[in-house]
Amino acid sequence: MLAALRNNPAIETRVLEPLLADIERASGSLLGQTGRAGTHLRENEWLMTIKQRTAIPGGVCEFDLPAYHYWLNADPAARQNDLRAWLEPFLPIHDGLAIILRLLRDNGRASRQTAYRGVFQLMLTTSKVAQLLRLSVENSVPCVPEISANKYALNIRFIGVTGMDRGAVSDRDVEFELMFCNL
Repeated sequence: MLAALRNNPAIETRVLEPLLADIERASGSLLGQTGRAGTHLRENEWLMTIKQRTAIPGGVCEFDLPAYHYWLNADPAARQNDLRAWLEPFLPIHDGLAIILRLLRDNGRASRQTAYRGVFQLMLTTSKVAQLLRLSVENSVPCVPEISANKYALNIRFIGVTGMDRGAVSDRDVEFELMFCNL
């Protein structure tokens, strides 16, 4: 779909060409994979033993999984190499998702909003449908957003944070930035 934009004079090729190259590279890596994702982990008997033992309370004790505890105390560089080897087959999936999320996150128009007394509601129309919602709040505001939505409305409540306790809905007005993103 994006390749058709190459001949469009309104499109900047210096932005489009690297994106298309990234998509081609990720697509080639994905198509080059054989088998199902994660098979290499399911076939690793050592990892499957650890997975089975984690379901049991106290199942990963040193006397139950001595090889695991030996690995945990091994050289950090060796453990990082093992982790890289286990994660490497997932990198093409990661790269493809990163491209899609970058396109999605960058494709929207931000608007400043205010949640009066910590509550914001927006009735959704066909022009407000989104595949992704981005919400930004200043770090200095001691609140976290609690978001719920359906096809009719978007509801955001800003919950005050005090220490490690979950607070109540903030009683002050909260300024935030809202962006509806679509491909």
